[in-house]
Amino acid sequence: MNGPHMLEGYKVLDFTHFVAGPTCTRILGEMGAKIIKVEPAPHGDRTRAMGLRRGGQSTYYFQHNHGKLSLGLDLKKQRARELLRGMVPKVDVVVENYAPGVITKMGFGYETLREFNPKIVMCSISMAGQSGPLAAKPGYDYMGQAYAGVTDQLGEPERTPIMPPMAIGDVSTGVAAAMAVGFALLNRERSGQGQYIDASILDTYFHMHDMVVPLVSLRPERFASFTRNGPLHPLSSPNGIFKASDGYVFITALDHQWPQLVRAMGMPELAHDERFKDHRSRTHNARQLQEVVERWLGGFPDRDSALVALDKERVPCAPVLTLAEAMAHPHLRERNTARRAADPDLGKFEVPAMPVRFSGWEQRLGDQINASRLGEDNEAILREFFDLADGEIRGLYEQGVLMRYAEADETR
Repeated sequence: MNGPHMLEGYKVLDFTHFVAGPTCTRILGEMGAKIIKVEPAPHGDRTRAMGLRRGGQSTYYFQHNHGKLSLGLDLKKQRARELLRGMVPKVDVVVENYAPGVITKMGFGYETLREFNPKIVMCSISMAGQSGPLAAKPGYDYMGQAYAGVTDQLGEPERTPIMPPMAIGDVSTGVAAAMAVGFALLNRERSGQGQYIDASILDTYFHMHDMVVPLVSLRPERFASFTRNGPLHPLSSPNGIFKASDGYVFITALDHQWPQLVRAMGMPELAHDERFKDHRSRTHNARQLQEVVERWLGGFPDRDSALVALDKERVPCAPVLTLAEAMAHPHLRERNTARRAADPDLGKFEVPAMPVRFSGWEQRLGDQINASRLGEDNEAILREFFDLADGEIRGLYEQGVLMRYAEADETR
């Protein structure tokens, strides 16, 4: 490491669960902040019951919560809430992703917290945001995706839209929320003022639209029916997934790259074909062009041979890899994008690394990350924040205020 992590010295009180909220706090932790994850009785974060599980640990929980301290509390008990309120003046950030209104009912809404700590930065993450007609509606990633007009664009035409097998919106919202927290902390350094951040999965998904929103706005009669187009981009060609002899290839040849593709295919006649003479023509005849490209790809003994021909002319292309192939790819291995972690109970396995790299310091390697068991850090946290004696902490366990994982009484 060339220096301290950017957020080293900052403390975060983490009321998050599942994916979007934990992604935000995980990134803050990767940046060096101390994350105190508040896990409510009786089971803590519900992802502890998901993924592969062994010895009080799960792969799902580990991936989204490594690097965090676990504080197991029964939040229904007044003493537990008193302890948390006592921590608020000593932390910099609070992140939560309960349904809107829940954190306020618990006694930890922003207006309450700022009375204890005027410089606090608080971020609430939800499906649809803290205001608006949908604010009270419960939901997850896929509800935000559907409301944002994204789901309708996924899949084959004239068929049911498809469901992506990953929480794209959850993770992206967590990244956006972490960015916003960083900005708010920078503003606090300049102004001395904390603030409240409202992050929503729906807003994040709508922000992902890269081209169509202005088109639908300006030309609704033409673009309002913009919908699913299967493996091909609806407004650009050739741009999409093409079948090769032993797999699939993603090819994107924009207007200025069309001559490169023609050269790569060794088919100069395409440059003069009326069906493909310009961008508009190629897009209008995208299915015919798909047939031409796939016949050419089928002439190679394998997918990789076709990629060599495309790479020679610098045509943007990529093999459609399985997840296992991606994890084993030398590029991802060299950049430590898939990093190999180790857990005493789960063994060795891979988890995604940070999506960015910094010149000032190196990201943590897989053997430098770990995830706490439920309530594993209770004693350390309470001693740091309150200097509680062993007997006092023991009393909190006896009163049911504190909880922690114990293999002997595991109930799930």
